[in-house]
Amino acid sequence: MRIIRRRELRRAPRRRQRDVLRGVMLSARECETWLTLDELAKLTHYPPASISAQLRHLRKPEYGGFAVEKRPRTVGAVLRGEDFGTVWEYQLKRVIRRKLGRVRAPRTGVQRALRPVAG
Repeated sequence: MRIIRRRELRRAPRRRQRDVLRGVMLSARECETWLTLDELAKLTHYPPASISAQLRHLRKPEYGGFAVEKRPRTVGAVLRGEDFGTVWEYQLKRVIRRKLGRVRAPRTGVQRALRPVAG
């Protein structure tokens, strides 16, 4: 008798919200475009508060250590009637961050005198 094995369907891993947002922001950077939270919400279908949190996460070294640039949108730009106050726009920038060791200053004579004696 022949054994028939079924192949399990492998589901493609879902992209996380942070990955989607990073892709959109890097594409906008290539086009030299600045995007507001509202525009990002329309592009990604995620709420603006959640997008703001993910932008903060993208600054962390474990999520890419990007520089998130922020500026107020100019008044001459087209704004919807519901936008009140300052509307901020964002752009993502790749940053190469290096870990630098702490540099110690040489000890002076006073600091040597105050150092406990090992005995």
